[in-house]
Amino acid sequence: MAAVLACGDGAVLSHMSAAALWGLLRPSDGLVDVSTLARSGRARRQGIRLHRCTTPTSGAVTERLRIPVTTPARTIEDLTDCAPPHLVRRATRQAEMAKYRLGPGIKGDRTRSDLERDFLRLCRRHVIPAPEVNVKLGRWTVDFLWRPQRVAVETDFYDYHRGRVAFQDDHARDLDLRRRGFAVHRFSEDQINERPADVAADLRDALGLAS
Repeated sequence: MAAVLACGDGAVLSHMSAAALWGLLRPSDGLVDVSTLARSGRARRQGIRLHRCTTPTSGAVTERLRIPVTTPARTIEDLTDCAPPHLVRRATRQAEMAKYRLGPGIKGDRTRSDLERDFLRLCRRHVIPAPEVNVKLGRWTVDFLWRPQRVAVETDFYDYHRGRVAFQDDHARDLDLRRRGFAVHRFSEDQINERPADVAADLRDALGLAS
């Protein structure tokens, strides 16, 4: 709020700082991103990264915790010009999961992690039909699903799937899905990134695709 106020009327939190305020990216140390109209005569201030907009931000500005800030859609649009692609993807995923309204130009793939995105890339590279992504089956959300073939895939990060609770949840999910008639395949981060051909071969067998 102090950074926005320091930049005068019409200033709003934006870019990486707005993404952090919306919970789309983790907060980072350093400069605070603030946007103003290009005609603003405000000088740069210590601790603030000033962005001068060439078009009005009306309609793309709201408040969060009483701080003027760009909307999630405008925030992601701004990130495409200043952030690495993987951070833009992460912010888009978080916005979709939070059910924030996004513009028609912002395309997500429903993935919730870079590993899930890597798996989709593996499918495209090995000409495997695109699955449904993060869909509900009963009380479970399945990472990937080929519904006609009744094949489900879970992609596992070690950090997210270790421990007794995660172990029990994974096995309860697999048992329930098998009882519903779905074959469940689990692939680790190392398998997807280091042995993609083996993963693809297993998938092709499961889906009844020609080798």
